[in-house]
Amino acid sequence: MKIFKVQIKNYRLLKDFSMDLGKELSLVVGKNNTGKTSVLSVLDKFLGHSEKNKFTFDDLNIDFKKTLKEIIEAEEAISEDDYKGLGIKLRLFIDYTETDNLSNISRVMMDLDPDNNVVVLGFDYTLNYTEYTKLRNDYLAFSTKEKKKEQDKPGYIPRNVIDFLKSNHSTYFKIGKHSLAYDPNTKQANEETSIDLDKEKISISDIINFKYISAKRDVANKDADKTLSGQTSEIYRSTVKGDEENQAVEEFKDKLSETDSDLSGIYRTLFSDIIQKVKDFGGIKINESEIEIISTLQHRELLEGNTTVVYKHDAENQLPEHYNGLGYMNLISMIFEIEILVNEFKREKDKKPADINLLFIEEPEAHTHPQMQYVFIKNIKKILSEGIKLEDDENRGLQYVISTHSACIVADSDFDDIKYLKKDKHKGIIARNLKDLKDEYDSETEQYQFLKQYLTINRAEIFFADKAILIEGDTERILVPTIMRKVDIEEERRLAAVGEKDEYLPLLSQNISVIEVGAYSQIFERFIDFLGIKALIITDLDAVNGDGKKCDVTTGVAYSNEAIKFFFNNPSLADLKGFTIANKLFNKVAGAWTNQVHGQLSVVYQTEENGYNARSFEDAFIHINKTYLNDNKASFKGLQNRELFENGTGAYDLAERCIKKKTHFALDILYHSNTDFSNWQIPAYIKEGLLWLKKD
Repeated sequence: MKIFKVQIKNYRLLKDFSMDLGKELSLVVGKNNTGKTSVLSVLDKFLGHSEKNKFTFDDLNIDFKKTLKEIIEAEEAISEDDYKGLGIKLRLFIDYTETDNLSNISRVMMDLDPDNNVVVLGFDYTLNYTEYTKLRNDYLAFSTKEKKKEQDKPGYIPRNVIDFLKSNHSTYFKIGKHSLAYDPNTKQANEETSIDLDKEKISISDIINFKYISAKRDVANKDADKTLSGQTSEIYRSTVKGDEENQAVEEFKDKLSETDSDLSGIYRTLFSDIIQKVKDFGGIKINESEIEIISTLQHRELLEGNTTVVYKHDAENQLPEHYNGLGYMNLISMIFEIEILVNEFKREKDKKPADINLLFIEEPEAHTHPQMQYVFIKNIKKILSEGIKLEDDENRGLQYVISTHSACIVADSDFDDIKYLKKDKHKGIIARNLKDLKDEYDSETEQYQFLKQYLTINRAEIFFADKAILIEGDTERILVPTIMRKVDIEEERRLAAVGEKDEYLPLLSQNISVIEVGAYSQIFERFIDFLGIKALIITDLDAVNGDGKKCDVTTGVAYSNEAIKFFFNNPSLADLKGFTIANKLFNKVAGAWTNQVHGQLSVVYQTEENGYNARSFEDAFIHINKTYLNDNKASFKGLQNRELFENGTGAYDLAERCIKKKTHFALDILYHSNTDFSNWQIPAYIKEGLLWLKKD
């Protein structure tokens, strides 16, 4: 039994949101402000048990607030027949099999059809019709009073409907729980057919148990010097349930009168499993930061606060837990917290776990360096796949959701586990399964496998980018960040000279991912479309002669660049030479890249500049920077045949005959740049593309 889909409406950024969940792990990724924390928050508000889980007015989606304002201030009230409950809604879609124990879920089943094995649980914070009419009347009275105050008090600013709702929304909005019918044809819940779980006094605590580990963990608190030590007490309390643990407790009590060294020996046995799990995570460095739990019973009350975590620095020295870095503390604290929560999922000895146990871990990468993030995701599956160990040796499975901003965690994850959240200008926040990308590539499975391997090994950070630059080779990889900086400097000076301010952030202040794709940018096109981000492809014209061999553009009759052929639909070389930036903008329409003025993808290549059309970056750079290169050629380690710079040799031949190694040439350019990079020029096609990308 598992939750296979979550639907959320009108909660913060999540206007009309749906996300599939995996059988075990769902790795939720996306750039900032795409609703990852909102998913956790709404689950906790409806499924958690904290007093902090009350809804606030700011939890309402912005568009929903506008709708609410309109229907309250409207002259005509909505009729009861036309009114539908408005508010925040959470729908959990649960599927089960005939092998599941259905004793709990049978009470919320709406369909006994054996072919329909889905139950939908609905949670609402909504305004029903009775409360809607009451709200309108109350606001009318409130508004009348405010208008009178405005008349009686000069300068008084009357409060509006938003002010009224901020203070009073909880008077009218009510929380409700329902079981809803499921339509297997539309694969949606039937909102018209439901059971009110509160009226029927049906508890769902044995169906779903939800817990989470927040990104705001105690390890970041400078005053929390005993975070791990406090957690060991929680582990102790949560594990003292079976005979073995009770025996340890009795032994613990018997040893109260003995020395701390004796008690520390018992602790080593009591906490051996969790310490082993820390070891498995790579959270321990032998003889440097090995953890050990010792007794400080003489300073603590019985059974609580009587354990201290220390780091074994060497055979003779133990250091307090907070002497180690936040990264290690965070990792170990998470392992401790997971152990506590799994034990809480297990429940008391005579009570079974819930049918579905859902754990949400928010941003586990906090304070950890990349290698530690790799270690985390490699081992978390192993620990959580053990599930909830029951006394009859049967394990109850866990479903767990991990939200992250870590490219390292994504890089070491299974593509099929990833849920990508993004903003859509029409639909708001949407979630997409990365495994659905496989269907996009259909019969081209080799391309999909290449993409999958390349992204997870090399460039997972693109999942968190607002924009992307796809480049061909090492030269661009080395130089593009510097070129972006140079564009920023030049634009700042240009605008300052005419007394204007830049409408857009500098390139280096934007969240732009640079990806080296070689000659395979066309393979990435479906992925770029999937992400829905603005992207710039910087490529080479690659002119060829009648024999298909590379040549300078002036003698070329065609080109060999497959990416240009793909995106531009095989234009002639003459056409390409005449295209402006407007011809190089594309959106994907009905499965094909189509030239559009407001395209989100641009493909740029060498164009005519100062009377010459280059074939590659190298000859484009050489042509417009001959003076710079001539002045520095003696110390350019990437050059050979330097004398050719003095006898009028063309840029194409100079690039072919004088550049020993492209990476050395790129590094030479950086090394010989002045502080503001003003002693060389950017090829026009690259600058044109970057200025386009800079815009929102």
